[in-house]
Amino acid sequence: MHIKLRLSQDIYKKLKQHLFPGDNLESVGILLCGRRKGDIDHCLTAHRLHLIPYAECKVRRSDQVIWATQSIVPLLEKASRYDLAILKVHSHPNSFPQFSEIDDKSDREFFNSVFSWTDSAFPHASAIMLPDGQMFGRAILPTGSFQQLDSILVAGDDLNFWTPNNTGTTPNFTSRHAQLFGKGTTRKLQDLSIAVVGCSGTGSPVIEQLARLGVGRLVLVDPDTIEEKNLNRILNSTREDANVNRPKVEVMARAIASMGFTTKVETISEDLATPRAVKAVAECDIVFGCMDGIEGRNLLNRLAAFYVLPYFDLGVRLDADGQGGITGVNGTIHYLRPDRSTLLERKAYTTEKLSAASLRRTSPEAYRNQVDAGYIRGGVDEDRPAVISINMQIASMAVNEFLARLHPYRTDNNSEFATIRVNFGNWAFIKTPEEAEESRFSREIGRGDKQPLLSMPELSE
Repeated sequence: MHIKLRLSQDIYKKLKQHLFPGDNLESVGILLCGRRKGDIDHCLTAHRLHLIPYAECKVRRSDQVIWATQSIVPLLEKASRYDLAILKVHSHPNSFPQFSEIDDKSDREFFNSVFSWTDSAFPHASAIMLPDGQMFGRAILPTGSFQQLDSILVAGDDLNFWTPNNTGTTPNFTSRHAQLFGKGTTRKLQDLSIAVVGCSGTGSPVIEQLARLGVGRLVLVDPDTIEEKNLNRILNSTREDANVNRPKVEVMARAIASMGFTTKVETISEDLATPRAVKAVAECDIVFGCMDGIEGRNLLNRLAAFYVLPYFDLGVRLDADGQGGITGVNGTIHYLRPDRSTLLERKAYTTEKLSAASLRRTSPEAYRNQVDAGYIRGGVDEDRPAVISINMQIASMAVNEFLARLHPYRTDNNSEFATIRVNFGNWAFIKTPEEAEESRFSREIGRGDKQPLLSMPELSE
């Protein structure tokens, strides 16, 4: 079983400030973490941070810290009640890049007590932060043995992603990309698991790029099948696919397999609003949302907060003139940190439209007199919009946005690019920084698995 750790940028920054106060002595913080209890990947998601005051440390040296544990009893009680994980993080101000014998002894004693409190069948974890901010860690299993963490991800303006042995060879097919962004980026991509929700107009070119960039694993989610009307904008689809109503995810998987690369693919031909889809996406490291529907985007935003996932949301909008023509062509890419503003707060949609979308799904009769906001807005019946070039440009920009955060290369800081809007009529590109200080899901960030999933009764199992 792979064991991963994810932290939001806010928690990471507070933790780093506390661990390195400038005195070159070790410090410690304790985090309460949610879990995604997957069969293959077990993810620990940072939920709450408790900083151990320096004054409560019995010993603080450059190579050791010992502290009183009374202040973390409330965390242990909550971990026991909800089967959450305890994560201990301490600093190595001397930059020692591994766990010391002192650390081994400390972890065995501390986590023996933790397991006595929580009586969990799942792992807890210990991590070390170095002065440059890098982290490495290990899980502590119920048997008391240690297992190296497979990855640590900080989901912030930059995507800090650390794996223990990121020294593999670079596949030949990624060589040009390695020369542009560096072998470090290529190797990071090999270690990543990425979900793409929606495999149509923007989703199919996103999938094509991620596979050819050498991403290690893709999880593809879409409930629909190929239809004749969308053959002109879904990459790798054929008329035969439309004739037999082949699921879109199967068409994407077939295309990736034909490339002959190493990317592993999991296909889920279901709506995102199913337990299986939610769990599969939650185990990934990154998610791209390529959906038109408001409900799906709102659900994915919520999922990203619960499981501390970086979320790239893509949208293309065409405005009709009511006479068979198009008056406006616009595209938007949102990058959503789990600890910052949501699509609703960014006014990508309103609560009224979200309610209307829910009514349309649950009670079509009650909704029949309301206007359905579809691919083409304005009441024109247009099944085959000629938008493949628009879709592909927005998809390429979104993938480049992802690469810029994984391996920053832009002149401006990534925090300046929370939203990118493209007006194709005026050929205008507008970037907007993050303005919110927190998310409306702030109480749920890193909460992980709950019953029901995401605290939504419709996801009850």
